[in-house]
Amino acid sequence: MKILMVCLGNICRSPLAEGVMRHLINEQNLGWEVASAGTGDWHVGNPPDKRGTAVAKEFGYDISAQRGRHFTSNLFDEFDHILVMDKNNYKDVLKLAKNDEQRNKVQFFLADRGEVMDPYRHSHLFEPVFKEVEARCKKLIERFKKEVH
Repeated sequence: MKILMVCLGNICRSPLAEGVMRHLINEQNLGWEVASAGTGDWHVGNPPDKRGTAVAKEFGYDISAQRGRHFTSNLFDEFDHILVMDKNNYKDVLKLAKNDEQRNKVQFFLADRGEVMDPYRHSHLFEPVFKEVEARCKKLIERFKKEVH
């Protein structure tokens, strides 16, 4: 299984989700792949936001080696699940989908079309966002494990 996390710049929310998900997948020896990307291309090649890296480290996750990547239409062919952080990401990703098969891969990271707050302009949001992301990653793993079996 291949999972892609998507946010706007790929330096705050989606790198946190990628790092947490990868860590949890590895702990359970699931053999799945996870990556992240941004709908905007201005942070390609950059590490995650230092505030996100710090909060992840505080909770035992290392996301420092991850690098920003731009979401392009070819990623539909690489991933089974494309999980977006908010309504704008959803809209931007769907614009690039060529067919229903690709559109069906796109889901909100949070259930019921909920949005993950963007902590970029508000440092105090990094910890609550991290906790929300971690809790959701655990639930997603359980859901995806049922799909595989």
